[in-house]
Amino acid sequence: MSGPLRRPIRVVLADDEAVVRIGVAAVLAAAADVEVVAEAADGREAVDLALAHRPDVVVLDIRMPVLDGLDAAAELRRAGSPTAVLVLTTFGEDAHVTRALGEGASGFVLKTGDPQEIIAGVRAVAAGAAYLSPLITRRVLDGVPTTRRDGAARARVAALTDREREVLGLLGAGLSNAEIAARLHLVEGTVKVHVSAVLGGLGVRNRVQAAVLAHQAQLIPGPSG
Repeated sequence: MSGPLRRPIRVVLADDEAVVRIGVAAVLAAAADVEVVAEAADGREAVDLALAHRPDVVVLDIRMPVLDGLDAAAELRRAGSPTAVLVLTTFGEDAHVTRALGEGASGFVLKTGDPQEIIAGVRAVAAGAAYLSPLITRRVLDGVPTTRRDGAARARVAALTDREREVLGLLGAGLSNAEIAARLHLVEGTVKVHVSAVLGGLGVRNRVQAAVLAHQAQLIPGPSG
């Protein structure tokens, strides 16, 4: 007897370019576990639709009329929306990525990247994990001189316990709380406590900011952990 069917991940998609929006919608439609429930052509419409539909994820382009994606993300955060934000970006928008980190975005994918990354990003942020396209991660890290970057990051993570650093490394690798729990043979509630301690200890607001620090401090484990 099969188990209960899981409902699909509900997504609101926002991009002012119709061709891009249609393309991303088609990519997401190919995933059996994802459902696009509404589409928006500007940031204001995206906020209104996200608050009305209460999706699991809102996919926001950065550059949109009326209200850009970053302002839309900030407005959703101020409204207390539980919806996770996945940002669509392009090369050359690194400063916007940095700002979006502060607005509570949970993930970043490239418009021109592998379409499967968009699906992976939606799944990751819906599960409560952070998602950074590998190319975006590299560009964010390359924006800071290596010596200063690594030294400052290592100094910040040094204040964490060994277990918290271990959790941070797995968080930086994009694992959800459930996946971290399985990897470390812990219960998920314990992982949540560790993640909260990591965010507080590092003085960051969300998992993506913590993930960037994990990369900077070179804490990301190999495939086998």
